[in-house]
Amino acid sequence: MRTLLVLPFLTMLQCSSDETVAAYGAAGVTWELRSIDTNRFSVPITLTFPETGKIAGQAPCNVYRAALDAPYPWFELKAFGADTVECPHLVEEGTYFAALLSMTQSEVSGRTLILRNDAGNEMVFTAAE
Repeated sequence: MRTLLVLPFLTMLQCSSDETVAAYGAAGVTWELRSIDTNRFSVPITLTFPETGKIAGQAPCNVYRAALDAPYPWFELKAFGADTVECPHLVEEGTYFAALLSMTQSEVSGRTLILRNDAGNEMVFTAAE
């Protein structure tokens, strides 16, 4: 009888657990963009995982957010949204958003987060100090 009570409980735990990159070392960290395809980025851009199934961050001009539900190491954003404030760095912001939305894989290695896609593109983030 105890086994029957434990199995439903374990099933509920498995269903509610986070299987995204956040659960594999990305949560609880503010990630700062360093490069896209080996091109260094000089404008500040951040990426965070504020809660299960969500990303958020500050691009050069606007705050952004999206849903993330792909299991690690996959990376797929849905319901992407951003504020619409203009600034002198809208070109860089557009480049960042386009790259971020094209990423399909993630890897956390210590204080480095790498996002990649099948076309060979790569975004490198490091943990903020």
